[in-house]
Amino acid sequence: MDPVGHVIGPRTDPIDDGWGSVESVIRIEERFPLEAFRGLNEFSHIEVVFVFDKADPAKTCTGVRHPRGLAHLPEVGIFAQRNKDRPNHIGVSRCELLGIEGRDLRVRGLDAIDGSPVLDIKPFFSVFTQPHGTVREPAWVGEITRNYFK
Repeated sequence: MDPVGHVIGPRTDPIDDGWGSVESVIRIEERFPLEAFRGLNEFSHIEVVFVFDKADPAKTCTGVRHPRGLAHLPEVGIFAQRNKDRPNHIGVSRCELLGIEGRDLRVRGLDAIDGSPVLDIKPFFSVFTQPHGTVREPAWVGEITRNYFK
């Protein structure tokens, strides 16, 4: 896969919390015509698929681990987490689209660090986030995400 763009942002370390106010830019590659953005500015939010390219391959988890390395939380499989140390180091994030200037998409709340390759961008459709059936998640999720967007 070839990236469609890269993140330009203030964070250079994969910090776990405080992403809500972080503003960054997704700079789209010149091989895409500007018309590729037509209509995107009508959306308030986008979904971004990116690569945790700075993740240490030696730390890749294929089994179980404690979320965020916190021993008091249960060990759960890597597919039950959203950690950067996953098999393909792929991240998915929903963020606010603040504006489009040329090839730059200005966003807020994208939890990707400076230089992260962006694989794809999709408009956020609220209909696709409505759960079909009852949503359940373990209590530890609330604990580790309490300050994620503050």
